[in-house]
Amino acid sequence: MSTYTPMIQQYLKIKAQHKDCFLFFRLGDFYEMFFEDALAASRELEITLTSRDGGADERIPMCGVPYHSAENYIKNLVEKGYKVAICEQVEDPKTAKGVVKRDVVQLITPGTVMEGTMLEEKENNFLASVSEFSGNTYVITYNDLSTGETSVARVSSGWDAVLSELFNQPVKEIVVSPDLPENYQTDLRERLQVTVSYQQEYSIKEGFHDLTEQLTEDKQLLEGFGRMLNYLQNTQKRSLDHLQPARIIQLQEYMSLDMFSKRNLELTQTILRKGKQGSLLWVLDKTVTAMGARMLKKWLERPLLNKQVINQRFAVVQAFLEQFFERESIREALKTVYDLERLAGRVSYGNVNARDLIQVKQSLQNIPAIKQLLSQFENESVRSLAEGIDELRGLAELLEESIKEDAPLTIKEGGIIKDGFDPTLDEYRDASKNGKKWITELEQREKQATNIKSLKIGYNRVFGYYIEVTRANLHLLPEGKYERKQTLTNAERFITPELKEKESLILEAEEKSVDLEYQLFVELREKVKQYIPALQALAEKVSTLDVLQSFAAVSEENNYVRPTFNGSRKISIKQGRHPVVEQVMKGESFVPNDVYMDESSEILLITGPNMSGKSTYMRQLALTAIMAQIGCFVPCEEASLPVFDQIFTRIGAADDLVSGQSTFMVEMLEAKHAITQASENSLILMDEIGRGTSTYDGMALAQAIIEYVHDHVKAKTLFSTHYHELTSLENTLDAVQNIHVRAEEYQGNVVFLHQIQPGAADESYGIHVAKLAELPDQLISRASDILKQFETEQNHSGTPEKTKPARQVEKEPEQQMSFFVPEEERPSNVQTRSKREQTLAKELVDLDIMELTPLEAMNILYQLQKKAKK
Repeated sequence: MSTYTPMIQQYLKIKAQHKDCFLFFRLGDFYEMFFEDALAASRELEITLTSRDGGADERIPMCGVPYHSAENYIKNLVEKGYKVAICEQVEDPKTAKGVVKRDVVQLITPGTVMEGTMLEEKENNFLASVSEFSGNTYVITYNDLSTGETSVARVSSGWDAVLSELFNQPVKEIVVSPDLPENYQTDLRERLQVTVSYQQEYSIKEGFHDLTEQLTEDKQLLEGFGRMLNYLQNTQKRSLDHLQPARIIQLQEYMSLDMFSKRNLELTQTILRKGKQGSLLWVLDKTVTAMGARMLKKWLERPLLNKQVINQRFAVVQAFLEQFFERESIREALKTVYDLERLAGRVSYGNVNARDLIQVKQSLQNIPAIKQLLSQFENESVRSLAEGIDELRGLAELLEESIKEDAPLTIKEGGIIKDGFDPTLDEYRDASKNGKKWITELEQREKQATNIKSLKIGYNRVFGYYIEVTRANLHLLPEGKYERKQTLTNAERFITPELKEKESLILEAEEKSVDLEYQLFVELREKVKQYIPALQALAEKVSTLDVLQSFAAVSEENNYVRPTFNGSRKISIKQGRHPVVEQVMKGESFVPNDVYMDESSEILLITGPNMSGKSTYMRQLALTAIMAQIGCFVPCEEASLPVFDQIFTRIGAADDLVSGQSTFMVEMLEAKHAITQASENSLILMDEIGRGTSTYDGMALAQAIIEYVHDHVKAKTLFSTHYHELTSLENTLDAVQNIHVRAEEYQGNVVFLHQIQPGAADESYGIHVAKLAELPDQLISRASDILKQFETEQNHSGTPEKTKPARQVEKEPEQQMSFFVPEEERPSNVQTRSKREQTLAKELVDLDIMELTPLEAMNILYQLQKKAKK
């Protein structure tokens, strides 16, 4: 290092402490990057890579960005999952001896973004931490630094449950101990695609214990929260006064939605486009505030199990529907409320400006009107919302008295504080104003005295005030009165003792005025800090109100009805509709269907052709249940539902390329997750189980899964299949009922009626669907011939032959070896295998088939087959 210049040595020392960050090293008006950072940043940001002399033999790679426009570059890096360390000059260059002292003043990471331009307005930006404990227990802590909200949850059902919980939240970065197993860290990076950061220390420092009041003396929760808190302190290096006390999330109080279900049901984003449009959130979001939009998403990710709380939400939605005009007035008033949560965070963080405080003031000035409108409702639940709202009149009045309406964005150049707020500031302003007036009068006097009409008095920061006279008029100036200050091409600039004296007074007043304004603004910001908890409480009330009016608006617009809950585990939905498909089909008629399930129909076995609507029917039941349990009305004519504790889905086929798992393995893992975790109060949706393997394997597995769910799990289950042989289960399993999606053949084409009817489908119409997809006519014709030959052979033999019609190749019949044929009757070429056969036979006899799960049976059958083939 000694070969480098002192400045480069300083850079390298600071970089060594932040190896996992891009180091934005402040040099004058630029943030510079060197060495590997420069190479990577020039590539990621598409900026020019250059080099400089750093004292070594070779030139050092270098790139940089202007500090005043660095925000967009930082945003670009953070969105790609990188971290940025901001290194500033921390001493005045004028007083520095040698290299100016520099230090990192802030780390900006994907989970700790605070700048508004880097945040999604309607999305939380969660930083999470995961702490591992014995007994397969984990503590997850969530924090949104931009709003200050913090929550803690304990997961006691293993690592997969941790992944599902994290997947359900908008997490951008996860903090873990360096000791967390490497395969778990890989899961976080690759399966959840988040930035992983490290924090070992978890002891909670003095001054933050008030944030742990709800955690009591629970050591695990305290350690989990402490790891998060230490990471925030180490990266932010500034006030965290806006952090709210940590709330405990009791996961058992909410419906459990694993990562498969959230993805398959497209609750907050679609599978293909990864966007909001086309998701359930897209349909339900009629909120008008950013706070409300974020709360709606949180509700959707955690449906309730508490009927009382759900019914309270229903009551408010019902009241909003009954009093349309008052609801619309509330909706209009909410449009004038800014994002109080994030504004409070900016106040604490120290990056709030005058315009942010104007937004706080304008929001508070509209709260009394909202409160008044709520009090006009007849419903007690709505009026109780008004009673809990604090108008914060003191803060509103303080901001009204202090901040100018047209205040600039910057806070260090004046023009922020109103006249009359501070007497000293008024004096400075008066001196400055009168001084400038005096200068204007002086200009007129000098023009008259010299008879120079073009004479003018100007100002610049280098020379201050000056009198400017063109060269052609210099002979008109009196001798001895003017002192030459600057010579220009076509003019001369002068000063007079009188002007110099006044300049000193004016500039001193202006300088003091700007300094005082900044000081007053900082003091004002500290006063506003005292209101942060009250602002956050108000924001929560306003957010709740916004979500409930959104439910009312969407329910009225889409003709949703209020559901009821029953304790008999019965599902009764009349003319139910899919909330998203219905909206996508605007202008076309959506075919509604009933759903009825009781103790005699725990499992609905759904058959019917592809594209007929089986998956839509299954999904609409799940989405209806979720909508009901977040407190929203539902798309049907009438609905009575149980409260579901969990929803599991196996819908759609997709390889998990990251984990190297095939479609069939993903299918089996999701099926295993459902049948091992579900209770009798759960809802299971399984679509085409077994299609990822051979026909007979798939059919066997599908039947075994249905039997297992029927006999052991007893959850409400919708199971769609193309294996028509499974429809016979209705005759052997008491709680299985066949239903099918109706389709008709008309003039050689299939017509999907999308109607659910009792009984099994009699045809699959696969070739007709292929025809709709416009496969070549020759191919369709050949498929029809093959199908007829299969059906003919099946009619003759009872089972389909495994042959290629019209292209058969004669083969010698294979001998089928039986385990139980006497040795003397066996072919000579297999008599030597008697011991192996006896071993296999004994393994088969010893199996307790009724105690095996479907997956265990599959594995054992596979092993036996391998042994037999040897």
